[in-house]
Amino acid sequence: MSERRALVVEDSLLILVALEMILEMHGVEIVGTASTVAEALALAETGAADIAILDINLHNQMVYPVADLLIERGVPIVFTTGYAPEEILPARYADIPAIRKPYDHDALMTLVEQAFALAKAHKAKAT
Repeated sequence: MSERRALVVEDSLLILVALEMILEMHGVEIVGTASTVAEALALAETGAADIAILDINLHNQMVYPVADLLIERGVPIVFTTGYAPEEILPARYADIPAIRKPYDHDALMTLVEQAFALAKAHKAKAT
């Protein structure tokens, strides 16, 4: 089983398609995509993802319930946003990496690779 599985939550189809292409080029298996909080919560509950990439604002609804569920399950997160992350993220997410859109692909993949390293460390600690 791959240890490079990602849940991708993004409400812009154009950004989602580009993000999927970037991830797949880097050997990341996308185990689910969602464009609403309800869809993302359902996918997050499956436990199939090693990491999650979450757009903060989904059709004017904040992704925080999804982030909370994933954090509770030990799934590392990378937030994406069209806004300045430091201006919209609550303090409880201060330690979670966030990148502003439009993002540099290399900068995004650096955060994704860090999330995978964290996921691997969590799994090693659990065994």
